[in-house]
Amino acid sequence: QLRHLFGSAVPAFPPKFYLPMTKSMADERRSQLEQYLQNVTLDSNITNSDVFIGFFRKLQQDTFEIQTQRAFLDVYLADGSNIRLDIQTSDTAQRILEVTFCKMGLSRGLIKYFSLFFFQDRDDGALSVVKKVAEFELPYVSLQSMKELHCKLGIRKWYMDPSLDTQLMDCRASLNLLYIQAIQEVKRNWVKPTEGQMQELEFLQKNANKAKFLELIREMQFYGYVRLDPCICDYPEEGCSADIYVGNNEINCCIKLPTNQTKEVSFKINRLRSWQVTFLGATQDGEEDTLELRFEYNDSGTWQWIILYTKQVSSLS
Repeated sequence: QLRHLFGSAVPAFPPKFYLPMTKSMADERRSQLEQYLQNVTLDSNITNSDVFIGFFRKLQQDTFEIQTQRAFLDVYLADGSNIRLDIQTSDTAQRILEVTFCKMGLSRGLIKYFSLFFFQDRDDGALSVVKKVAEFELPYVSLQSMKELHCKLGIRKWYMDPSLDTQLMDCRASLNLLYIQAIQEVKRNWVKPTEGQMQELEFLQKNANKAKFLELIREMQFYGYVRLDPCICDYPEEGCSADIYVGNNEINCCIKLPTNQTKEVSFKINRLRSWQVTFLGATQDGEEDTLELRFEYNDSGTWQWIILYTKQVSSLS
C-alpha cells in the first residue's frame, strides 16, 4: 500500500528467504528489516499517512492486547507537575501533544518546537531520558508495555539550535516551559556554568526573571542538550566508556580511555553520512536490551564507522 501511494520514495522491501534459514541468515534478515523500517520512518510524508499510522496503531494494540477505549494519561513537565488528559488509548503521540498544547494555552504553531519523551527518575537522583516518542507511536500503549521500567511521559523542547529559544519568548506558556526545563538542566548538572554564572543564575531565579535567566544560560556549555546515561563506545578504541550530550548539531562524547585519561570528542551532525540501529538482545542479567548505533563519520577526510552501545539509541538516531 505504501508503494502504491508513494512510489519510489518507499525503499524496496527486503526479499524473503524461501529455504530454512540458518542463524546467520536470520540475523541478516532481521538487520535488513530494521534498516528498512529506519529508512521508511525518515520520510515524514510516509509516517504521517493514514496507511502508515493505521498499520502501526493496529500493530501496537494487537501486540499488547489493548483495545480502543477512554483512558486518563498524565503528561509531566520539567518541574515535576503534570497535566492529566482524557484520551483514547489509540491516540498517537502527535494527537496527545496537540491536546496537551490546548490545555496549556499554547499555539499550535509552536508545536514543532516540542516533543514527548519517556523518562525515568532514577534512585540516584539522575534523570534518564529513555526515548523520544515517535509521532505515530501510541503513548498509552507504550507506557503499558514499559510498566516494569516505571517510565513517565513528559514534554520537552526538541531542537538542535539553542538560539531558537528566541522564537518562543513572546508566549508566556512556552517561555515558562523553556524556563522550567532550563532549571531542571541546572539541577541535574546537564549544563556547565562557571561559579560566577551559577551565582548570577541563582539571583535571576530568585527574582523570577525568566527571560534574563534564559538569555544567560544560552551562553553555557551543553545548554539545551539531552544528556544520555553513561555508555560504551569503540572510539578511539574498543571498550571505552563515554558520557554523551546531544544538541546544537553535535554528539559530544566525554570518553574515558583504558589509561583512565579522558578525551572530549564532538561528532558534528553535518559530517554524518549514514547510520544504523541494531537490536543485540538482552544483557546477561536479562534486565535491559542492548542496542547498537553505528554511524559513518567523516574524520579529516576519511570515512569511518563509530559504534555506540546504549539503550537510548532513539535519542541519537
